[in-house]
Amino acid sequence: MELRQLKYFVKVAETLNFSEAAKSLYVTQSTLSQQIKQLEGELGTQLLVRSSHKVTLTEAGRSILPNAKQAIYEAGLCTARIGDLNRLATGTLNIGVTYSFSPILTETILTYMKMYPGVKLNVFYKPMNELMQLLKERVVDFALAFKPTQPVDGVESHILFQNHLSAIVGRHHPLTAKEKIPISDLERYDIALPSKGLQARNAFESIALPHDRLRIRIELNEVNILLELLRQSMMVSVLAEATIHNASGVKAIPLDIPEYEMAGCIHILKDTYRKKSMQEFVRLLGESLAVKERQNAWL
Repeated sequence: MELRQLKYFVKVAETLNFSEAAKSLYVTQSTLSQQIKQLEGELGTQLLVRSSHKVTLTEAGRSILPNAKQAIYEAGLCTARIGDLNRLATGTLNIGVTYSFSPILTETILTYMKMYPGVKLNVFYKPMNELMQLLKERVVDFALAFKPTQPVDGVESHILFQNHLSAIVGRHHPLTAKEKIPISDLERYDIALPSKGLQARNAFESIALPHDRLRIRIELNEVNILLELLRQSMMVSVLAEATIHNASGVKAIPLDIPEYEMAGCIHILKDTYRKKSMQEFVRLLGESLAVKERQNAWL
């Protein structure tokens, strides 16, 4: 059964005239009659009674007419809906974000919401491993996070910008006078670290294992509270430089670690459909000042 056949049947049922229906549909009477017969053949029942003077509906024809009209209406809604999605007039976009990406994301979210008020955004803030699981389960359409140390099965990562793993301190901290900091310099200060499992913490531990004399005083997974502690104390934290984008009262000093970077990436499932809304968000993110600043820092 084809949608075209239902349209032909409905038009004949409305006009009760093959000639008039054919003109309205811009087809020949023979084509119209043939399509109606094919529909009746597929359904196994007669829908119309034809005579030289008039056309009438059979009981079966009257019975399915409301359903045929509804099917045509729903098909029209599908077409309109796809058109709206392609124009980004409606739809939902689910974004997964690690805590470190939060400052980078704000600018693009505001721009996107102004440009596409009909698209609803759902933003999930989770650690990297949880985001990858949400991505595989298709709960999120894509994830923004630093590149994992090992490839994730079924996920492809596209680099958005390069980033430093940095020591983060308050503006009045003695370390602000340095351009780079060896990890050994951190031994003189109390350390406030992001919780285990967060990407910056995982990256730091992979390079800081020999430095077991670090005085770790507090661990937490709330970046804003962590930064506030640094503003009001002489503690030091270790985060990706991008984490403090637009944050006042703190400064990032790159750690003196040869050839060590944290690449900010967009993570998507391999061989899957890319929503138009996702493509546009990624485009705006790549053109945002927050990302451009990160990119220019490496030129």
